[in-house]
Amino acid sequence: MTTMESLIGLVNRIQRACTVLGDYGGGTGDNAFNSLWEALPTVAVVGGQSSGKSSVLESIVGRDFLPRGSGIVTRRPLVLQLHKTEEGTEEYAEFLHLPKNQFTDFALVRKEIQDETDRITGKSKQISPVPIHLSIFSPNVVNLTLVDLPGLTKVAVEGQPETIVEDIESMVRTYVDKPNCIILAISPANQDIATSDAIKLAKEVDPTGERTFGVLTKLDLMDKGTNALDVLEGRSYRLQHPWVGIVNRSQADINRNADMMLARRKEREYFDTSPDYGHLASKMGSEYLAKLLSKHLESVIRSRIPSILSLINKSIEELERELDKMGRPVAVDAGAQLYTILEMCRAFDKVFKEHLDGGRPGGDRIYGVFDNQLPAALKKLPFDRHLSLQSVKRIVSEADGYQPHLIAPEQGYRRLIEGALGYFRGPAEASVDAVHFVLKELVRKSIAETQELKRFPSLQVELAAAANTSLEKFREESKKSVIRLVEMESAYLTAEFFRKLPQEMERPVITNSKNQTAASPSPATQDQYGDGHFRRIASNVSAYVSMVSDTLRNTIPKACVYCQVRQAKLALLNYFYSQISKREGKQLGELLDEDPALMGRRLECAQRLELYKKARDEIDAVAWAR
Repeated sequence: MTTMESLIGLVNRIQRACTVLGDYGGGTGDNAFNSLWEALPTVAVVGGQSSGKSSVLESIVGRDFLPRGSGIVTRRPLVLQLHKTEEGTEEYAEFLHLPKNQFTDFALVRKEIQDETDRITGKSKQISPVPIHLSIFSPNVVNLTLVDLPGLTKVAVEGQPETIVEDIESMVRTYVDKPNCIILAISPANQDIATSDAIKLAKEVDPTGERTFGVLTKLDLMDKGTNALDVLEGRSYRLQHPWVGIVNRSQADINRNADMMLARRKEREYFDTSPDYGHLASKMGSEYLAKLLSKHLESVIRSRIPSILSLINKSIEELERELDKMGRPVAVDAGAQLYTILEMCRAFDKVFKEHLDGGRPGGDRIYGVFDNQLPAALKKLPFDRHLSLQSVKRIVSEADGYQPHLIAPEQGYRRLIEGALGYFRGPAEASVDAVHFVLKELVRKSIAETQELKRFPSLQVELAAAANTSLEKFREESKKSVIRLVEMESAYLTAEFFRKLPQEMERPVITNSKNQTAASPSPATQDQYGDGHFRRIASNVSAYVSMVSDTLRNTIPKACVYCQVRQAKLALLNYFYSQISKREGKQLGELLDEDPALMGRRLECAQRLELYKKARDEIDAVAWAR
């Protein structure tokens, strides 16, 4: 195989593989990956309707194989790969979507193109960017790849959407805009070149004409006495490459299925004997065009090898990183599955503890519960109402019963204090719930941030459920503990606090303006059942409750941390471990049932990685062969 055949054949193989993976021309492949297709040089055939585009392609192939008719006939891109075979071998065609079928009857090729178009677009006149991939093996062709695009049109006909004109132009542009695309712009000679749809578009995307080959069809249909020399010799519209004239088969020849080899001979004779074009005969005709394009395509491929290799190497690195990130497929035996699950749990537990210990944000919200929410809740407790003069009078009187207290209303004090301490239950339980909410949220965040778990949605759900079950258990224990702290304060009052009260109630020493001392009036001389007496009781109880509040403000956080935060760090997954140990192999496998989208993504990455590595090896081999 010559170097040219090696290069073009290699590009053909890579393009076919790309198409299978959903990476094909027109910018419609998976944008998450670099498009290898777009890095490969290709020839896009562009022309308006009835420009003779189909006839040019059939002349290059030497076979009648394209659907014909009025309106838009080509409604999907046709990637046409030509493979030159040894003389005397039989011609045949293969479709990528029918890899095991070899078509020797080219009438059936035409039918299959039509049927495959209809499979995607229906029987309507819609268009689709998904290409049809056709390979033709023949001794009568040169190695070449062409992409036949829908013909440019100016008006929508019946059955077509109003946007069909823009849709076709947009599809064509997505191919010809690419710097690696060689544009084969086909225009009919019996129309003014200035109005050519193909040339107009080519000029916009390739203003210097470096990528454009101009083809002038229907030279034999020009008015008598006129010719296309101004165009063919580059005076009307100059390109970097020479224009090529083509003589299509007549409609009569098409209708009677005239032999294509005979048509080629007639075309050569036309140019050889033409008084206008005889001096250009050696550079005219479909056979010359095919050889010219093949040679140029090989040259472009050769020049692009370094950039193609660079893209492939970059893509290989990205794909390998992506596969490492997604993880490799899980083993099927129960032991390996259990090991994988435990590894996931360890990874999750590490992230969760980082949140609590400050390596990641979120754990500080627990401190916020103790430093802000709990003190604010304690300040809002309705002690002013509970220790109002009226309330104190009522509670003290009810505590004394039918006999009024003689010295100090001890039962009244106790009831006032017990009633006040009961209010502490609310903030205590609210602190537990607030810590529980933070821990639950940290579990959710930790699961989401554990990269290893992203593969396994079922395991995520089970792990979250088990962790939340453990947190509920810790919450219940924590509530019992904080309520117990409140009840302990109610069960046993600090006697020393009240023993100091008589000393505080003794007459204070008052210093007058002459620095003489005098005793204040004795409490004994005051009415023990007056408002002042009850205000002193309220004040004493308020002082005691404030002391208890300060104590609980310190002990409630300790209980929450001990029963909830500490337990979450030590035993959050214990319940999960106890449940997982009871599961059999099939049930373990269900936990490791990956997200189908992720499985598909991994498979696609692996397939692309295999393609790129194979392409790199083949390109290296061809490059060395040069």
